[in-house]
Amino acid sequence: MYWLMICRHKPGMTELREQHREAHRQHVATGGGGLARVLTGSALTQDDAETPLGNFGILEAPSREAAQAFAENDPFARAGLVESIEITALASRFQAHRIDPMTRDFTPR
Repeated sequence: MYWLMICRHKPGMTELREQHREAHRQHVATGGGGLARVLTGSALTQDDAETPLGNFGILEAPSREAAQAFAENDPFARAGLVESIEITALASRFQAHRIDPMTRDFTPR
């Protein structure tokens, strides 16, 4: 199944975000150790396209619980940066084949 993950970050946490950015990227690259495959994602920003508000991802995961676990185990979340996590199912006709995944060699746990 495919899921839209939206993580909203607490305001004023730019420095903490930068401290955990590389670990976050590793988490994405490995799918959280096999919890999910990240098809695409990016930072969410204010209208200035610079000030971070959070991040989003389109995930392939076997269940909502796996997608939620991926989000909760992200280094950003574990560091206390994330204020809220929203996981929403995408339609069964979602065209995932059109995306070059960010997670490589995905083997679900």
